[in-house]
Amino acid sequence: MSASTATPPPVQPRDPVDDSQNRRPQQYSLAKGVFGVTAAVVAIAILFALFLPTVFSDVISTLNSTVVNSIGWYYVLLVTGFVVFSIVVAVSRLGSIKLGRDDDEPEYGLLSWFAMLFAAGMGIGLVFWGAAEPLTFFASEGGIPPNAAHLDAPARAQRAMGQTFLHWGLHAWAIYVVVGLAIAYSVHRRRRPVSIRWALEPILGKRTDTWIGDLIDIIALVGTLFGIATSLGFGVNQIAAGLDHLGLLPNSAGVQVVIVLSVTALATISAASGVDKGIKLLSNLNLGLAALLLVAVLILGPTLFLLRDVVQNIGYYLQHFLELSFQTLPFMGDEGASWISGWTTYYWGWWMSWSPFVGVFIARISRGRTVREFITGVLLVPTLVTIIWFTVMGGTALYKSLFEGVDFTGEDGTIDANTALFDTLSTLPLGTVLSGIAIVLVTIFFITSADSGAFVMDMIAHRGDPNPPRLTRIFWASASGLIAAALIWAGSASGAESAGMTGLQALALLSALPFSVVMIGMCISTWIALSREVKIIQRLELRIRQREFVERYSDQLTGTVSDRVSADLASQVDARVQEQVSARLDEHAATTSEQTGPVAEGEQPRRSRNPFRR
Repeated sequence: MSASTATPPPVQPRDPVDDSQNRRPQQYSLAKGVFGVTAAVVAIAILFALFLPTVFSDVISTLNSTVVNSIGWYYVLLVTGFVVFSIVVAVSRLGSIKLGRDDDEPEYGLLSWFAMLFAAGMGIGLVFWGAAEPLTFFASEGGIPPNAAHLDAPARAQRAMGQTFLHWGLHAWAIYVVVGLAIAYSVHRRRRPVSIRWALEPILGKRTDTWIGDLIDIIALVGTLFGIATSLGFGVNQIAAGLDHLGLLPNSAGVQVVIVLSVTALATISAASGVDKGIKLLSNLNLGLAALLLVAVLILGPTLFLLRDVVQNIGYYLQHFLELSFQTLPFMGDEGASWISGWTTYYWGWWMSWSPFVGVFIARISRGRTVREFITGVLLVPTLVTIIWFTVMGGTALYKSLFEGVDFTGEDGTIDANTALFDTLSTLPLGTVLSGIAIVLVTIFFITSADSGAFVMDMIAHRGDPNPPRLTRIFWASASGLIAAALIWAGSASGAESAGMTGLQALALLSALPFSVVMIGMCISTWIALSREVKIIQRLELRIRQREFVERYSDQLTGTVSDRVSADLASQVDARVQEQVSARLDEHAATTSEQTGPVAEGEQPRRSRNPFRR
């Protein structure tokens, strides 16, 4: 059959939103450039930390302090902007867009979805700082905010809780919303690969799949790896401190390394099993254990005080939200700048270093939910749970300190963050049992952070493959734990036990700076993409309304017009007939009169013939 006579293939209807038909099929494979550069950066940092731990810590800490002190105002303004962006998108028409096709249903149930995003988003840090941070802001030497040092104890305790909510509330989760929403839209709605670069496609265009996209993925991978390793370091310190507190094992560098390697092995097994098995199971288990510990402390602790405190803390947080959001303490001099950089700015950098991992992960598990449901679930629900968690854990510690005279500070006047939770639990009935539950909880948070992080990093390294190979998932899960173990061991060997982890923490914060620029691009891209789609939907809705109007009123209008026209025609016909009849009668009368003439006397007149009768 010749080309001229061949029947053309049927034209498939094209989704005005999804232009994936115009994009070449994505071939998933290991992005060697992204993987190689990331591995090289991590290897250099680890070797530097292993062989020159003190120099490594000093150089990185100095660089970090210089950068953070210079851009603290930028971080504060940027993260508050993320909160505003999230709320505006959620309440606007943009929030009605579904993250997937219009008929897609959520892949995971609400409880499992919430458990996985919460375990990945907060994880170890929530347990680690639950009692330690409010106590630090209340009583620790150097930890009290400079603008709260003059307050009396009750007011300072309330301010400590409010400051904690700032660091763990809406601002932290808004960072995750920005990254997760941009990726979820590009992956589930636009059918792009699961990768950071494709979230910027609306502004990068054809340059998305070039070296620019590779650079974006490299920044995300480096920040994610260092951020997870830093959090694992916190978890190891707390697990070791808890075992020492229970008298099971001494807290030493050797014990910490063994804990890291053991838990990393469990995380590797979980990562190898995938999201639907290991990660989902552990996340649900973790949520149950966290709820058990929370309820137990609430019941065994000052219950009435904590219930009253929850209500007041919510009000205090809302009342002082704007003040805390823009807090930079410029009139407190060097003391204010040092405190902001050590706490608020540090937290914003830490959340941003975690955001590629958390954003990709929650995007991966959020198909079928609307933008509004996504933002509400990721922003509001965890914030409320965070307020309850810190109120119960931190509020119990503050109650013991204020009303029972328990002194949680050490000899140097500071709060030991590693043992603050266990010290608080020891003041309650069944304190040993609660401490054991807390250790298990931290351990599972350790595992879920490492395995979900490995899953995400492998997706990015394989050009967005939603189901990357098992072997490389094992590699990433092992790498994060080995980095933490190597730095702990190096610090201990050099005599500066905190040198390795301090340097690693600084690297995580430094990696957040370039990624903050990427996040600004994500906000712009998300707004452009959602706005375009809303305009398309509005045009389609207008056409549908016009069609419905025509269908609804066409029969009625046609019948009305037809009746009016028929009535007019009928009246015109009747009038014309009457005119014709009258004219014929007049004409016949005149003709008859002419033909008959006058009637003779005695003669009967002849009847006129009916003109309408045959």
